Amino acid sequence: MATSKSGGASRLGRDSQPKYLGVKLSEGQKTAPGVIIIRQRGTKFLAGKNVKMGSDNTLFAMKDGLVKFRTKKKTRFDGSQRLIKIVNVV
Repeated sequence: MATSKSGGASRLGRDSQPKYLGVKLSEGQKTAPGVIIIRQRGTKFLAGKNVKMGSDNTLFAMKDGLVKFRTKKKTRFDGSQRLIKIVNVV
């Protein structure tokens, strides 16, 4: 009679694949239509001029130009404010 389990019954060793999120183009870099600027979960960055947001909140360029980042204060419905980060292509 065996005193231990048979080999191959380990429950360890599984891990999810990395998602490669983050900023892909820095400020001042050239971009072309359809090029991904930021991959994100949620809306840490918002789409500005000549930038669109995909269904998974990915931001991508709509035309040729240079990437620009800016921050702006936004007032919420309850009167509190928050800084939002906006990505533009100019």
